[in-house]
Amino acid sequence: MKFAFKPVLMAALLAAGVVSGSHAMAADDGLARIKASDRIRIGVFGDKPPFGYIDSEGKSQGFDVEIAKDFAKDLLGSPDKVEYVITEAANRVEYLKSGKVDIILANFTQTKERARVVDFAAPYMKVSLGVVSPTKAPIKSVNELEGKTLLVNKGTTADAYFSKKYPDISLLKYDQNTETFDALKDGRGAALAHDNALLWAWAKENPGYEVAIGQLGEPEFIAPAVKKGDDALRAWIDQEVAKLKQDGRLKAAYEKTLRPVYGDKVPAEQLLAE
Repeated sequence: MKFAFKPVLMAALLAAGVVSGSHAMAADDGLARIKASDRIRIGVFGDKPPFGYIDSEGKSQGFDVEIAKDFAKDLLGSPDKVEYVITEAANRVEYLKSGKVDIILANFTQTKERARVVDFAAPYMKVSLGVVSPTKAPIKSVNELEGKTLLVNKGTTADAYFSKKYPDISLLKYDQNTETFDALKDGRGAALAHDNALLWAWAKENPGYEVAIGQLGEPEFIAPAVKKGDDALRAWIDQEVAKLKQDGRLKAAYEKTLRPVYGDKVPAEQLLAE
């Protein structure tokens, strides 16, 4: 006896991955999906200036946002065809896995652990961990954190680094950057650990604090990320990042969003990936 799949049953089997083939694979082809919808959904921060933040008019701004605009312009013909999805550090992976976003451009540091669950494209920044503390009580070495509380964001490189290498240091963790920095101002921790590039910018805008530890561990790279197995989209981003480096648009994004914050203290070459 021959069986014929009804359309509804076929759709269910495709969605479940029971039936293979080009139609099933289309679910993982983010590039084709973006082109079909004529819209690209990019996860960015809403509270992490100068990389991703909401301005007074409610619009997304920052270094990552400038890169997102270039992605949309080159892929879809207009920088306005981006849907910015505000994310927090702890849910970047989940947003990709659940299909809530096509790409994460939220200051996402490449790590071996993350690479097991998402796919990273070519990096566009390089950073190290830093520690910011009050100028009146600076934390100049990790040893000085003994018996004190260190503030971190959940799911960040800082969280993973201190949890693994310094398990005896007491960590107080928050979801949002705003909460973490407010906790430092309120004295709920002796210091705060985060990417050094962010800390330099924050300390400049907040007198009374300094990045007394400017680099911890080895420099790491920040890169766009896509859903695991989304090879077509990742390959396109690789080519796009190379193009932005070559034609000077990555440097232009730095000049527009980061140089006004850092001035000559942090040269572009120190932060931009080659």
